[in-house]
Amino acid sequence: MIYITGDTHADYNRFKNPQLRKLKKNDALIICGDFGFIWDGSPEEKKLLKKIGKLPYNVLFVEGTHENYDLLEEYEVEEWCGGKTRLISGRLRQLMRGQVFEIAERTVFTFGGGQTDDIYELQEGSNWWQREIPSDEELDEGHKNLKRVGNNVDFVVTYEPPAKMQDFLMGSSDRNHINTYLNEIYDNAEFTGWFFGKLHINKLIPPKYHAVYDSIVEADKTRIKKKNEVNPLKLAKEKLKRKSKDEKIQDGESSELPKDAEKSENIEDNNG
Repeated sequence: MIYITGDTHADYNRFKNPQLRKLKKNDALIICGDFGFIWDGSPEEKKLLKKIGKLPYNVLFVEGTHENYDLLEEYEVEEWCGGKTRLISGRLRQLMRGQVFEIAERTVFTFGGGQTDDIYELQEGSNWWQREIPSDEELDEGHKNLKRVGNNVDFVVTYEPPAKMQDFLMGSSDRNHINTYLNEIYDNAEFTGWFFGKLHINKLIPPKYHAVYDSIVEADKTRIKKKNEVNPLKLAKEKLKRKSKDEKIQDGESSELPKDAEKSENIEDNNG
């Protein structure tokens, strides 16, 4: 199963939603930017990150415009489910820009990052980072990875909306180059659902576009079947039990007769 929500802004209450109790080990909750829990590097924050990482399902996020990129980039990049991630803690990961992942048996294209609207009121390295804006290399990697899968995925998860959704929902054409880039994907890729978080509204634009904020949307409800795994301890106990039973039969300690012997005994009785 895959659930998707919008900006959490370091509010742990989102994870207390009863709806999330349905999620299990191989399921995922994906956050559309502004995760916010990686901000000041305090012991309290690190403790909270470990707590999130211990949840019984995968917590995954794309970055938004309210992240501390200096702290975020201290986490090493590693591949997971087919794409680049940063492992934060336990089951908690950042899904990096322009990647295609295989999550809960569904393909997901991710593209975090955006452009802050009130940028001139902020201070670089304190409450704003230039690296929130995707680089040309990241834009190119997104195109390359989509092409690799035939421009066909199940879900697209971004922070910024594509330009057409921006225009439709905001009633203006105040676009940035990220909206324009995502609009190319909007026009050329095939997908079942697109989810974005920046606009801070909960709205379905039929048939497949979702502006998400504090709601939790069920993107996919497929239950992954558990594989039949052999328990070595249980297997050893059963083997020991069979061995003990065989030894008792050989020693004549078993009160049960083999079926052939029982049949032979009955024939002798009838003939007598």
